[in-house]
Amino acid sequence: MKHYKTLTELHTGNGWDAPEHPLFSMIGCQAACPLGNREFTTDCYIIAFKKIKSGKFMYGRTQYDHDNGCLFFAKPRQIIEMKDLEFEEKGYMLMIHEDYLNGHELFKSINNYGFFDYDVTEALQLSPKEEQIILELHSKIQGEYFNNPDEYSREIILSHISSILKYAQRFYKRQFIDREQVNGRTASKFNDVLKKYINDGGLEKTGLPSVTYLADQLFISPRYLSDLLKQETGKTALELIHIFLISEAKNLLRLGEKGVTEIAYHLGFENASYFTRLFKKQTGMKPLEFRKMQMN
Repeated sequence: MKHYKTLTELHTGNGWDAPEHPLFSMIGCQAACPLGNREFTTDCYIIAFKKIKSGKFMYGRTQYDHDNGCLFFAKPRQIIEMKDLEFEEKGYMLMIHEDYLNGHELFKSINNYGFFDYDVTEALQLSPKEEQIILELHSKIQGEYFNNPDEYSREIILSHISSILKYAQRFYKRQFIDREQVNGRTASKFNDVLKKYINDGGLEKTGLPSVTYLADQLFISPRYLSDLLKQETGKTALELIHIFLISEAKNLLRLGEKGVTEIAYHLGFENASYFTRLFKKQTGMKPLEFRKMQMN
């Protein structure tokens, strides 16, 4: 598999026209797309809009095949694979080398957009109105990219990219709500998986469950799971794991059959002090203080 450090290498290696800028490029696709069959990684962020008619698009080894217009986002050094692609309508790819962001606010803020860590099956499905907004921003970027760039072009291009990312964040919130209405609350499914893990002895066997493990059980990526749960409950996946375990701890403390250390190990904590700190953070009191209060 080929890794492209520069955009010039990426364009040359894939038979594309040379980029207009060494650190930023655009590839356009009509029904006949020049992307061909290839697998590669880059040092670039990629934002892609597409309506796939047939073929396979792989991102992170996960196949994506959908006929709706969608946006997907890839981060540097993520595996991208394409095979026999045919597009229903025009599409595009924006490729932004890491160095293009140097000195701009996006250099840091781009890491705040969790969708760069989503699987491609969690791509953003756009409504017609949303699609129009994104395509208009793309058209503005295209105008700057091809028409006599000057000292203002980079700042203008990055401002439009920043707008795309902000709109994507807004549109994902809408998608989370739609998903909840169609598929039910993720928080309920999350708690069901957590209960099963505990009932099957997972805490005793392997300790505290990781967000990655729970996301795998729900067939979604860890970042997408946390963002979904944040939208539904205001809490991240890790926070909900802690809340669930402290709830279990309260029940065990009320029963009075186990000491604090026994409860800590029973719930998968490596040591009692970490359990005590977490319990106090969640409840405002230490485990023994909670037990005393329950006995009075």
